[in-house]
Amino acid sequence: MSVKAALREQRIETPSWAYGNSGTRFKVFAQQGVPRTPFEKIDDAAEVHRFTGIAPTVALHIPWDKVEDYGELAGYARDRGVELGTINANVFQDDDYRLGSVTHPDAAVRRKAIGHLLECVDIMDQTGSRDLKLWFADGLNYPGQDNLKARQDRLAEALHETYQRLGADQRMLLEYKLFEPAFYATDVPDWGTAYAHCVQLGDQAQVVIDTGHHAPGTNIEFIVSVLLRAGKLGAFDFNSRFYADDDLMAGAADPFQLFRIMHEIVLADALKPAAGIAFMLDQCHNIEPKIPAIIRSVLNVQEATAKALLVDAEALSAAQRTGDVLAANGALMDAYNTDVRPLLRELRAELGLDPDPMAAYRRSGYAEWIIRERVGGQAAGWGA
Repeated sequence: MSVKAALREQRIETPSWAYGNSGTRFKVFAQQGVPRTPFEKIDDAAEVHRFTGIAPTVALHIPWDKVEDYGELAGYARDRGVELGTINANVFQDDDYRLGSVTHPDAAVRRKAIGHLLECVDIMDQTGSRDLKLWFADGLNYPGQDNLKARQDRLAEALHETYQRLGADQRMLLEYKLFEPAFYATDVPDWGTAYAHCVQLGDQAQVVIDTGHHAPGTNIEFIVSVLLRAGKLGAFDFNSRFYADDDLMAGAADPFQLFRIMHEIVLADALKPAAGIAFMLDQCHNIEPKIPAIIRSVLNVQEATAKALLVDAEALSAAQRTGDVLAANGALMDAYNTDVRPLLRELRAELGLDPDPMAAYRRSGYAEWIIRERVGGQAAGWGA
């Protein structure tokens, strides 16, 4: 398949929450024109797709995106040229979850959390969404605070009950995170823990890799390769980090890492939608305007993918077989150092898109329009 043909098939899902006000644990800087409702978030997501051509779905977060009629919301999205994607559960913001959600020592709290997970599957039935994404803040701050094995047992029970509720065409995507907000022991801290639970559950359970959820120096592309080999890589949450879970724009901190990740995807022929991997963004835009930041992130992933597609696979394989270390590394670096922007501009023109999505968005007047129109009401943000 040609580079252009592969890029035409690429799909990147944008997150509804990234269009609202969000920030660090210290401060959220509110912006004008941010959405006030899930419908307005979809409007913004549709703009990103209109200018990039490769972001046709938007993920929802429940209850942040709770509505009376999810069928209506799905229809609204279709009318604007996008679809509803992954449903993200939220069992980390209620006061009841101070000591955990599905791993909480109190059975009543666990029942509440599992009830929400099942509610999210109900929503998937109404929206036509394929994926349920689960991230748990559950963990411990102090040794002895709770029984580590018991918490894994409770987690397994909750995941099993939710898994049993899935339809034949639905999947459970289990995310992991090294630390925060739990600092002594997180209940799903790494890909191995997530993988072990997914293996126990079955074929419809797969692992999510959030690129900001690892210890410094972690070889994320190795994790990608292992999970691809096992058939257990279900999705990415793309973002950038300098120190911890910074949730910066994808490709902003270490674009070479993003290239290396996409190289593993291309090697495994897992880029096309039929391969089943959901390429999603999970980001927080605090000081930069929301929509242009998301457009930039989509373009950064697209550029990294284009470079990965340009790797001379035959030359790389030959160098690896003969142990030519420098030639093998050179094959990767030649592709990474290629300026793919002219290729992408040409591709967009062929697809009827503006060759420069960032400039096209600035010229569109949409940013000024939403500032004028979205006056009053409650701006969406963390917890809304």
